[in-house]
Amino acid sequence: MTAALPTTAPRVDAAARIEHAVEDRRSHRSRRIMTALFLAPTVVGLAVFTVFPIVASLLLAFFRWDIISPPEFVGLKNFADIGADPTVRVAFLNTIGFVVVAVALQLAVALGLAVFVQSKMPKWLRTFFRSALFFPLIVLAVPILSAASVSLMMAYLFNQDFGLVNKVLSFVNIPAVPWLTSRWGAVIVVILVYVWQNFGFTFLLFIGGLAAIPRDVYEASSIDGVTGYRQFRHITLPLLSPTVLVASVMAIIGALQIFDQPYVLTRGGPGDATRTAVMVIFESGFQQLRFGRASAIGIVLTLIIIGVTALQFRLSRRFVFYQ
Repeated sequence: MTAALPTTAPRVDAAARIEHAVEDRRSHRSRRIMTALFLAPTVVGLAVFTVFPIVASLLLAFFRWDIISPPEFVGLKNFADIGADPTVRVAFLNTIGFVVVAVALQLAVALGLAVFVQSKMPKWLRTFFRSALFFPLIVLAVPILSAASVSLMMAYLFNQDFGLVNKVLSFVNIPAVPWLTSRWGAVIVVILVYVWQNFGFTFLLFIGGLAAIPRDVYEASSIDGVTGYRQFRHITLPLLSPTVLVASVMAIIGALQIFDQPYVLTRGGPGDATRTAVMVIFESGFQQLRFGRASAIGIVLTLIIIGVTALQFRLSRRFVFYQ
């Protein structure tokens, strides 16, 4: 007679598998809850301080609103008004002119200094120059020494009556220059202060780009008799072109949004000589309480930034060479 097989073991295994599946489900649910809790501050902050302002700005561009009275839908009137406003046109022209000069100067100074620092010199001297040239960017990273406070100090340096710059010029019999009260003097000061405050990051990008270029390329070119400017023109620049693209894109985006320097140094003057697009947005929104107009100007500036950036990447197909 055949003995009956025990059925206890399979039942125990099935129960264990069910219990294990339930524990896995609970563990998975707990991980999802913990992930959501950790992401919540970032998601909420992004929604409140980025997504909501963008959506609100897009909507406000089609309304007339001064906080006091209810919003009034005006369609495209805000865009038509800023197109016919000479102050807005001058501000955008000033911004474009500033971008052309300041970005070109920023890239040239940063690249020249990066090539100089990467040249043959003692390691301690190279470290000193790197730290000294990167110092303006470190200054901007300190909250108490923001771009506005640095611009305020520069305003004292370039003061016509007691500024240090004119004091130095007086030693060589040069009369006091009205840096902040003349049209071209104000433009020059704003450009110089902006470049001084922002070239440090571009300099750092170029340092990294130059360090990534293989040294054997230079050695091979030296054997072929290519040295000096020819080596820089035909080897350094082509191999550095990806870094130049990144640096120029970031520099142009930053320069199109310039506000602190002209606002603190000149308040946009004399006249409208240093008034920029962001300054007009600030004045329209927070001084005139015309938030619909300010939003419309902001949208136009954003579209210009997107268009210029897209154009840069389009042209980069011809001028950027990847190793």
